[in-house]
Amino acid sequence: MNISKLSFSLFLTGLTYCTLTPNSASSQQSNKESYTQEIAGTQLKFDMVAIPGGEFIMGSPASEQERDEDEGPQHPVRVDPFWMGKYEVTWDIFEPFVYKDYEITQSNGTVSAEVDAVARPTKPYLDMTFGMGKENHPAVGMTQYAAIQFCKWLYARTGVFYRLPTEAEWEYASRAGATTAYAFGDDASGLDAYAWHRANSKEETHPVGSKKPNAWGLYDMHGNVAEWTADQYIPDYYKKFQSKATSNPVATPTELYPHVIRGGSFEDEAPALRSANREGSDPNWKRIDPQIPKSNWWFPEAPFVGLRLVRPVNPPSEAEINAYYNQEPTPDY
Repeated sequence: MNISKLSFSLFLTGLTYCTLTPNSASSQQSNKESYTQEIAGTQLKFDMVAIPGGEFIMGSPASEQERDEDEGPQHPVRVDPFWMGKYEVTWDIFEPFVYKDYEITQSNGTVSAEVDAVARPTKPYLDMTFGMGKENHPAVGMTQYAAIQFCKWLYARTGVFYRLPTEAEWEYASRAGATTAYAFGDDASGLDAYAWHRANSKEETHPVGSKKPNAWGLYDMHGNVAEWTADQYIPDYYKKFQSKATSNPVATPTELYPHVIRGGSFEDEAPALRSANREGSDPNWKRIDPQIPKSNWWFPEAPFVGLRLVRPVNPPSEAEINAYYNQEPTPDY
C-alpha cells in the first residue's frame, strides 16, 4: 500500500481496527446538530442530518429472507458520530460541478481560483438524466471517482470536508437503530411508503424526499437510487470479523472494480433494498462507452447509481484530506 492509500485508510477509519466488547445494538447521542450547508455565492444548499455514534450488528441473520452469503457473518461494529445527507445528492447540486459554464451562471460573481482548479468530468456524450427528470431528482451515472471529485469541488466551494460514507456508516445510518430487514420492519409490503422500487417507480427516479424517512430523518435510504460507499466490494469481507468486534471498518479500495453500492434502486425488486444488501460496481456499466480507455467519470449504463454525502464529526488533517481527494484515477479497460 502506498502512502496516499495508507492516509486514505487512516482518515476513513480514524483508527485501525480495535477490539470492542460485543453487546446489543446501541447508540450514544452526539451533541452535534443537523444543519443546512449553503454553497457561498449561489442559491444552492443541502441538508445534513446528525447521526449519533454507536454500536450495531452489521450484516443479516441467516434467517432473513432473500439474504445473500456476503451479508454474513453478522458482527458488532462501532461507528463514530457523523453527519449524513438528508437526501441523495440531486442534479441541482451536482450539475454545477459537471459544467463550469453552468456553475458560473448559478454563481453571484466569479468562481474562485481554488474552485476553478478542481478537475471536472468529461462532458457526457448522452443525457445522463436518461430522460427521468432533473430538478430535485438524484444525480446518477457517475463513477466512484467522479463522486469523490464532486466532494472535492464542495470542499473548494464551502471549506467543509465531505466524503462518501463507509459501508459500515451507510448500513448503520440506514438501519437507524432497527435490526430488521428494512428500517421499518421485516415485511416488504410496507416498502411503498418508504421507497421507490421496481413495483412502484415506473422504472425511473423520483424527486428526493417524496417518501417517508427512516427514524433518523434520512430519506430514500431504501430505493430511488443505489448509493456509492468508500469500500472495495469483497464478498467474504465480513469473515475477518468473526472473532472480534471492530471500530469504523473500511475495505480500502485497491482495485477499480468492484466498489460497494448500497440501498437498491428504482430498478430493483424489494430484497435488493434491504439494509444489509451489498452490491458491487461492474465494468459492464461502461459497455457502450466508445472511449479507449473507458471514461473515469461516467457509467453510461448505470442510471440507477447515485451518491449521498457524509461529514465526519472529527475531520481529518489537511494532508489526509489531500490524500483522499487527490488520488489518481485507476485507468479503466
